[in-house]
Amino acid sequence: MNRYRIVLLFLLLAILWGTAFPAITAGLSYIPPVLFAAIRYDIAGLLMLAYAGYVGERLLPRTRGEVALIGIGGVMLIAGYHAFLFVGQSHTTSATAAVIVALAPVLTTAFARMLLPTGGLSWGGIAGMMFGFSGVVVLARPSRSDLLGSDTLAATLIFVAAFSFALGSVLTRLIDDELPIETMEAWSMLLGAVLLHLLSAALPGESFRSIEWTGEAIFALAYLAVGASAIGFLLYFALLSALGPVEINLVSYVVPVVATVIGWLWLGEPLLDPPTIAGFALIATGFVLIKRRAITAELPAVRRAISRP
Repeated sequence: MNRYRIVLLFLLLAILWGTAFPAITAGLSYIPPVLFAAIRYDIAGLLMLAYAGYVGERLLPRTRGEVALIGIGGVMLIAGYHAFLFVGQSHTTSATAAVIVALAPVLTTAFARMLLPTGGLSWGGIAGMMFGFSGVVVLARPSRSDLLGSDTLAATLIFVAAFSFALGSVLTRLIDDELPIETMEAWSMLLGAVLLHLLSAALPGESFRSIEWTGEAIFALAYLAVGASAIGFLLYFALLSALGPVEINLVSYVVPVVATVIGWLWLGEPLLDPPTIAGFALIATGFVLIKRRAITAELPAVRRAISRP
């Protein structure tokens, strides 16, 4: 894959995932949050399973490890992440949600250092974690008199979503398997959708009767299921193989910019205010501190790519 195509796909992924946050906010006006997430992955899972069959991939897991992999994906990467994200985003802006989710690469690296054979966090890594958490605190803006206020509660729920995604991502790397990634994603999405439906059924105010099937609701749901989920995940894994885990994580820091602009144009949300910018800067600094060695190692290759005619 040449570098121009890589840049194009990288920007396309950032746009797809960045616009997903305003699409969630738009859809939440008409669809209960957990049910919204469940229907999204009903559709995305079936599309991904059909795609896996179309490209000739194996469609069923064969080993306990592969079943466990799907279980972790369904519980943590789909159900856990999206339940907390959608409920949390009901009480905050698209831009703020995207900035807090940008903490996921920081948490993923920290969990990898703790759980994988690479060893524990260095002092720089611990400092990076502290910067990342500080960014979330700045975004939450907790008040002593109102610790359960909507801003604090929303930021906490979205942080838990990022935590679930990061830990699930690392746990999947502990399992040796040969399950095709399209198959793993498809069954994880479908399992996650089932769990989200069960959770939705147990929550008050979550029912199909409460959905308003407006044009905007249908568009938001279709965009999230097809664009952000099915196409987005395929782009992510294509870029992961081309770029590696360090550079692909940088997409998380382009996504909030896209979410802010589209949220402003589509929903009339405010542009980034000073606390949101400060929180984003702290989270990005944390990522750089934790990944400083890997980033430094990549710099010569980046310079060569830039200097190439």
